Amino acid sequence: MRYQLIAFAFIASSICAHAQTIVKDTVHKEHQLQPVEVRALRAGSDAPFAKTDVTKKDIEKQNLGQDLPILLQYTPSAVTTSDAGGGVGYTGLRIRGTDATRINVTMNGIPVNDPEEQGTYFVDFPDIASSTSSIQIQRGVGTSTNGAGAFGATISLNNLQQFDSAGVILNSSAGSFNTLKNTLLAGTGMLKGGWQFDVRLSKLNSDGYIQRGSSDLKSMQFTAGWKANENTWLHFMVMTGIEKTGQAWDGVLQDSLKTNRTYNDLGLKPDSTYYKNQTDNYQQDYYQLFGDHKFSPYLTAHVGLFMTRGKGYYEEYKQGELLSNYGLAAQPEKDTNATGLIRQLWLDNYYYGYVFSLLYERNKTQFVFGGGWTQFDNQHYGIVKWTANGGSPDDYKWYNHDAQKNDFNVYMKLQQKVGDKLILFGDAQVRSVSFFINGFQDHPDLKPSATYFFFNPKAGLTYLMRNTASEKQKLYASVAVANREPNSADFEVDVQHQPKAEKLYDIEAGYEINKRKWSANANLYYMRYNNQLVLTGQINDVGAYTQTNVSKSYRAGIELIGAVKPTDWVNISANATFSQNKIGSFIEYLDNWDNGGQNTVNHSNTDIAFAPNVVATGTVTFAPFYNYPKGKTFEIGISEKYVGKQYLDNTSNNARAIDAYNYCNLLLRYSIKTKPFKELGFSLMMNNILNAKYNTNGWTYAYLSNQSLVTQNHYFPQAGFHFFGGITVKF
Repeated sequence: MRYQLIAFAFIASSICAHAQTIVKDTVHKEHQLQPVEVRALRAGSDAPFAKTDVTKKDIEKQNLGQDLPILLQYTPSAVTTSDAGGGVGYTGLRIRGTDATRINVTMNGIPVNDPEEQGTYFVDFPDIASSTSSIQIQRGVGTSTNGAGAFGATISLNNLQQFDSAGVILNSSAGSFNTLKNTLLAGTGMLKGGWQFDVRLSKLNSDGYIQRGSSDLKSMQFTAGWKANENTWLHFMVMTGIEKTGQAWDGVLQDSLKTNRTYNDLGLKPDSTYYKNQTDNYQQDYYQLFGDHKFSPYLTAHVGLFMTRGKGYYEEYKQGELLSNYGLAAQPEKDTNATGLIRQLWLDNYYYGYVFSLLYERNKTQFVFGGGWTQFDNQHYGIVKWTANGGSPDDYKWYNHDAQKNDFNVYMKLQQKVGDKLILFGDAQVRSVSFFINGFQDHPDLKPSATYFFFNPKAGLTYLMRNTASEKQKLYASVAVANREPNSADFEVDVQHQPKAEKLYDIEAGYEINKRKWSANANLYYMRYNNQLVLTGQINDVGAYTQTNVSKSYRAGIELIGAVKPTDWVNISANATFSQNKIGSFIEYLDNWDNGGQNTVNHSNTDIAFAPNVVATGTVTFAPFYNYPKGKTFEIGISEKYVGKQYLDNTSNNARAIDAYNYCNLLLRYSIKTKPFKELGFSLMMNNILNAKYNTNGWTYAYLSNQSLVTQNHYFPQAGFHFFGGITVKF
């Protein structure tokens, strides 16, 4: 059955033409209007790297309220997850098995990843899809970029594109779990004096599939552009995102899945009721200022200044807490200092800096010199709001420490065409990273600091076998090196035993053909890691579970992508990734509850956690009334996704795994251009139409008790059949 599903995904279907994976990256009008920094970071059509370009039209077709990672679920080698199970709130994306901390994300060339943990929290900029004009996903190391080390993929967002002419777009959608999204976009078009203004207002609410997994999301974006003359442009963008989500990040205990797949025990009180404000609350504001100047037809300069302001907390009820752990003494009249309490864990940070690039394009040569500098200042503190047994003053702050991180990089990229068929590509980046952490929540006396200096070279070539208006064939190959510093949490160890930086060697080669009616691409990759950080269960010198460097590990696979249009009213496309993801050897540490110590288990040639060997997807899209009068469209898209078995840790233990799963989605779209509207559109998205019961994420804890191995798994179940319907009005 599994292989039938794979065959169906690869041969019969596709990624719902709304997310076409074969997109020709020609230099068209939209590309010309992109900021220079976006062009400097992205791979062009002839660069020797595996990539997927997603256009604004692709995004609009499926944007009915689910978060951006869910909208990218059909791109090659991608696996998505949702804490609340319905695609709204906290969501995640893995590419080739690499998690968010190893995927570099930029917005208009500005780094987005959290500098301390290196992950990206898309919930902090709700409904970003509604104002995004294009996305490029590079798999593997890719080309040099700003911000966190690209250790498996990069995602480049462009949300600076403004309305061509004055207009208003209203979008409303509603669906399962009381999900409701309302979006207003408006733009002035070009005004006298070269000014242009655009705004987006978004409001999104959902109860979520998981109990108390609700989301209350708000967002605003304002963009101002000024064209001083034909050679000089300025852009200013401010965007704010406000999120309040119910905590669903603990998952569902494996045994509970059999009786209640939506069960959530976070916030449970002794009287079997739930604390009502068990929530995550955060606001993130983005300020970006860009200037572009064209010195000549061949030379353009770009500079960008930015500041990202973040502040928020999560609030939780905790049972059986020891006051001594909070620096508080037990009450004299009490027999114990254990109590129930309500606490808030706060982050208060500023992230600021600049990026720059100089782009030279002439004849057969493209040269880019760029880089950037950033600084991150973060304050961590915790507040005890209430204790059941007393003993705490109002708003007592039990820890308060700061952290700082600096990041500087410069890069040079050269793409040179030799003759009519051969294109050479070279790329070199130097990156310097330093940080200081002034204590941790549970270990205030630990104050690690570190400085890293990385050199990230890349080289490749493309051979154009055929390059005509009706057919393009090419072979390409590249080798790239990436380095990545540990996360801040990896330093919650004895300062004498700091974790090592990770190194990745990425070798890729592929063949691509594009014809009028069909296209295909095969990409081979081998990603070799030195000192990859993985969880082993080991407790360090201060009693915390940490990641540990393993000497050798790798990911190797082939990505197959294809699309065909057999008739004017049918589009079929598909992609599949077949891979092996292995750790050479490591030592697992198991807590021994019988003696209070840890036992060790040696492992060799095991699968890397959360890295399925097979990921396949496909969609067939019908336009049954393709001969409609001009201005009317009707589409039906059926998509299938298959994700192979994944392990929850690095032991390849079948008792700690996520079973393989597949699901099928259906999308209906109708639009008409009729007065008084520029366009009127209706969409209906029906997800998981076969009501499959599956899990996309999880965590495990194994220990020894009474000389027996005990394993506890928590999973993140996804919703069964659910739907979203929307209407879009363009004036």
